[in-house]
Amino acid sequence: MQAVKVLFATSEIAPWVKTGGLGDVAGALPPALRALGVDVRVLVPRYPALAEAFPEAKEIARLEQPGGLLPHAAILEAHAADGTPLWLLDYPAYYSRAGNPYLGPEGHDWLDNHLRFGLLSRAAAWLGSDATTTVWRPEIIHCNDWQTGLAPAYLNYLPGARAKSIITVHNLAFQGLFGHAALYELGLDATAWNIDGVEYYGYLSFLKSGLRHADWITTVSPSYAAEIQTEAEGMGMDGLLRTRGGVLSGIINGIDPDTWNPATDPHLPARYDAAKLAGKAANKAALQAELGLEPNPDLPLLGIVSRLTEQKGLDLVPPIAEALLALPAQFAVLGSGAKEIEAEFALLAAQHPGRFAVRLGFDEPLAHRIEAGADIFLMPSRFEPCGLNQMYSLRYGTPPVVRATGGLADTVIDADADKQGNGFVFTEATAIALQAAIERAVAAWRKPARWARIRKNGMTRDLSWAEPARQYAALYARVLATSARKPTT
Repeated sequence: MQAVKVLFATSEIAPWVKTGGLGDVAGALPPALRALGVDVRVLVPRYPALAEAFPEAKEIARLEQPGGLLPHAAILEAHAADGTPLWLLDYPAYYSRAGNPYLGPEGHDWLDNHLRFGLLSRAAAWLGSDATTTVWRPEIIHCNDWQTGLAPAYLNYLPGARAKSIITVHNLAFQGLFGHAALYELGLDATAWNIDGVEYYGYLSFLKSGLRHADWITTVSPSYAAEIQTEAEGMGMDGLLRTRGGVLSGIINGIDPDTWNPATDPHLPARYDAAKLAGKAANKAALQAELGLEPNPDLPLLGIVSRLTEQKGLDLVPPIAEALLALPAQFAVLGSGAKEIEAEFALLAAQHPGRFAVRLGFDEPLAHRIEAGADIFLMPSRFEPCGLNQMYSLRYGTPPVVRATGGLADTVIDADADKQGNGFVFTEATAIALQAAIERAVAAWRKPARWARIRKNGMTRDLSWAEPARQYAALYARVLATSARKPTT
């Protein structure tokens, strides 16, 4: 059987350009798909980090856009260390900007983001259309989040044969909203401005365009796929998602088992695995010393690595911190976010030296050491499309306490409800519910034999990209097997 040809279109890719989970997915899923025989190429803007990493990249095509207002651009080819082909969209006026790919130096969106990611979407559609000049032509355009959400719309309005399209929603909260004038700046026909086109409550929405026009919609966990079809979690798009529910599914993300492996992790002072856990205690002692915490192995150490925001449920921690410290327990916190939450955590650290440690900002090596050194990991998110830290925690033998939402519900099994349990789950997004779940976790931690079983359940679970990649490969075949849609005229 001939390999399915897939263009994976993304606005970021680890390790070069990453602001969140999308970058991790773009860096890990394509190689896993290639291992299954999928012929995949990654389309990503040629940001400075990628230009520096691949100075020898060769031009393979020039995107010509007669009649459109978007500029011409080049596509250069490079290869990641694992062999994955990278197609770098080169237009320096849009992409040669240092730092965050979406924000200017003052922390605000670039004013031309609609043009920058409109060009990325248009390039993806061009490569999947009769207009392409490349020898390799994709059968499926796999779009990701709003930044490539306009590609299915471009495909829909193009004449002639074109690729099928899939859009993956990594976070429905980011919708790519722009004013009506963007319709013309992006070279779209006036007929696209309607409820069944790209218009969304008076705005042009990149994400809505993708959800409306793609042949299939996926999101990053089965539970999140169900949640976004409800009014409570649908961010205003639940009606459209329910309408398209027959072509909507959830596939849980994986994690990189090489990067997140306590047996080989270079960031840890001691290495360990599920069969030899002695190194876990050594990591706890080292973390306590590094953060200035009381060097007491008999205190449960609660870890947090997160954005400090209400979405992540971290506002629920300060109101119960005194009660949790009185269990007794310790805290190791790494993150940044809402200033009021940062201030509350900083105050707790000042009031409880040796028991409550906070590092504001982000530090990748320290994140690994908290995952390894903590006894229990806290992740009380109000919503969480997939989540990665709970999977890192399972891998590192640090049972997580999570709220039953999105990917957290799909990966963490409550140890008080199931012998295969690997963590502790609560339902209501309240401080009292979180406190009760943490108290259950601490009670289990005080029973070594039971705790060892819970840790083993998490550490032995396959959290790699192998199974998600199989599900995506099967979906590609399913989408290709469906009859072609007729172009909109």
